[in-house]
Amino acid sequence: MRHVYRWLRRLVWLLFIGVAVLAAYALMRGRPQDLPWTPLDLAQPPGLFTGRKLAALTQQPEQCRALLDRAGIAYTALGPQGSGQCVHNDTVRLKAVAGAVALSPSSAPSCPVVAALKLWEWNVVQPAAQRLFRSQVKRIEHFGSFSCRRMYGRSRGDFSEHATADAIDISGFVLADGRRVRVLRDWKGQGKDAQFLHEVRDGACGLFSTVLSPDYNAAHADHLHLDQAERGAMGWRACR
Repeated sequence: MRHVYRWLRRLVWLLFIGVAVLAAYALMRGRPQDLPWTPLDLAQPPGLFTGRKLAALTQQPEQCRALLDRAGIAYTALGPQGSGQCVHNDTVRLKAVAGAVALSPSSAPSCPVVAALKLWEWNVVQPAAQRLFRSQVKRIEHFGSFSCRRMYGRSRGDFSEHATADAIDISGFVLADGRRVRVLRDWKGQGKDAQFLHEVRDGACGLFSTVLSPDYNAAHADHLHLDQAERGAMGWRACR
């Protein structure tokens, strides 16, 4: 027992020292978003724990909408949607604002998905477009968010994150200069279009619980699947 107690005490001290080092490192860099206990701020660049904090918002719709408000994101909060296994009450529809990236007017993802999308746009998508194309993305094209179904449309098994609008399938991007980049056409190319798509896929992995691309399987050959599954709040992520 003494040996076990001694081992546990050392483990606690190691954890304490690790947390202290992490806190000191984050504060020295001026990046409080790298700490797990600091509140999420959409105005700050993503930190080490931003993805977990975004996924945790799936159980905090009011806090999520407050974050959108503080970040100046124009949206309309919708009431309860769906029924049965597919009921959800945290969807929001982005409003059309001059100069903002557009989504289809019919799109109404869950608030955590919208929060992650905006961080992705600001910190990943637009910088990549500017660097590679010297242009801004003006529209993100997609196949929708809500679909009351099980994974892969099967008759049995777990329900998809689409069943509660906690996912969105991105099919392409339209730039301000008229250029159009499509996942289906450009993913396997060798030029800047393919490079852009791979960069934005990789950048999404730190913000969404699940990111699936054409590299995963044939079912995702024409889109990037981005979702905020609750397991992401515990650090269980998938990026393919």
